[in-house]
Amino acid sequence: MIKIKNTKIKVVMGDITELRVDAIVNAANNQLLMGGGVAGVIKKKGGKIIEEEALSKGPVEIGGAIATGAGELAAKYIIHAVTMGMDFQTDEIKIRNACKNSLDLAEELKIGSIVFPALGCGTGGFPFLASAKIMAQEVLKHLRQEATSLKEIIFCLYNQEALEVFKQGVLGYLEYVAAKLSGGPYVTVDAIIELPEGIVIIKRGNPPFGWALPGGFVDYAESLEDAVIREAKEETNLDLTQVKQFHTYSDPARDPRFHTIGTVFTAKAKGTPKAGDDAADIKVIKISEIKNLDFAFDHKKILQDYLESK
Repeated sequence: MIKIKNTKIKVVMGDITELRVDAIVNAANNQLLMGGGVAGVIKKKGGKIIEEEALSKGPVEIGGAIATGAGELAAKYIIHAVTMGMDFQTDEIKIRNACKNSLDLAEELKIGSIVFPALGCGTGGFPFLASAKIMAQEVLKHLRQEATSLKEIIFCLYNQEALEVFKQGVLGYLEYVAAKLSGGPYVTVDAIIELPEGIVIIKRGNPPFGWALPGGFVDYAESLEDAVIREAKEETNLDLTQVKQFHTYSDPARDPRFHTIGTVFTAKAKGTPKAGDDAADIKVIKISEIKNLDFAFDHKKILQDYLESK
């Protein structure tokens, strides 16, 4: 258990329908049909009246959320978080928006306690750790941005393996942010590394997903220059040379997790590019390829600004 302001955050194993909370979150499709998975269990134990009320409010945009009564369950509400369409495909953005809108709806209903399943991980097949981190990020952002009626947020998993992953992805992640990063806005660095063959980019292994410039958070008592050299080494195996500050980006919306202020450096490098740390992949791209790739954060804009400056 971890506490953020006055809200307790817990990760437990059990039957989500048996928890005595104000609201249970259902990972829903946009038609609000309650067939299998968590939805099926909720309908079986709470009654068809839950689905009937949900259907009367649908269809719902993917990423949205609506509330219904909880039928015969002990909870007051079921919050239907729409993580997918009828193709049963989900992704980071859908899960992030569904979680955010569920929390916002809980505030509208003045709910004191809410329980989430692993959004997107059942029928959607989304990785448990990625789902846990996305939801932890949204919970942190929600609790830090506004006063809240929520006194308890619970993540309920159905087996020991999923429980351990969520302990790491939710409690471990939030403890790291609280201990290492604290109040924010958070300071980051990124590197535009130019090799003879092109610019080095990495594929992020953690949400937000996408291609990105090598970089990360600045540690306490570390300079920006030391941080960008360290992060580049960890993520690309390259030793930076000719490191120069290019520009600082501070738009509060540039990072979907929280407010970051990022200083971008240009550099040359020695060594052979190799993905490391939390990088899922690495490649060297030519300038012409930038427009065809999906970048995390505002990194496409950064590269465009850099090219225009040259």
